[in-house]
Amino acid sequence: MLTAIVSLTVIGLVLGAILGIAARLLKVEGDPLGGEIEALLPGTNCGQCGFPGCAAAARALAEGRAGVTLCPPGGRALVGDLAAKLGVEADLSAVEEDVPRIAFVNENLCVGCTRCFKRCDTDAVIGSAKQIHVIVQDACNGCGKCVEVCPTECISLRPQPVTLQTWHWPKPPLAA
Repeated sequence: MLTAIVSLTVIGLVLGAILGIAARLLKVEGDPLGGEIEALLPGTNCGQCGFPGCAAAARALAEGRAGVTLCPPGGRALVGDLAAKLGVEADLSAVEEDVPRIAFVNENLCVGCTRCFKRCDTDAVIGSAKQIHVIVQDACNGCGKCVEVCPTECISLRPQPVTLQTWHWPKPPLAA
């Protein structure tokens, strides 16, 4: 019994050392600009930019395949930060500043078709077939994918309700 424990421990240590050495020797360096851009993005992976997630959008920005106005949830502040990071000019006239929105289900119209929660990436929609669905507000990122597929148009995007967790100081007016 003792020899089995010792032999497995030795095998584990040897294989661990081999993996550690291989990790250092075969390390692939990533694009540091892509990582810095990804850190600026909101990280909701909502897909509103046309990319499958914030990492793909950051790679596209770093490679010059996308414009700095690609992220609707980020708003004007993110466009300014991305433009400064990439050293490009940003046209802020096309960027609309919007309040965060989350999905809301009108229970009188919901028929329980299950199309919405099959499409939700964050599992914010709860329900089952032929039963009314509900949105978990903390999980919803406001991407609108559930609104697009709803056949009865019972789901809409509404401004996020003000709670202690979502309240922010109002921004001061811009000096003219």
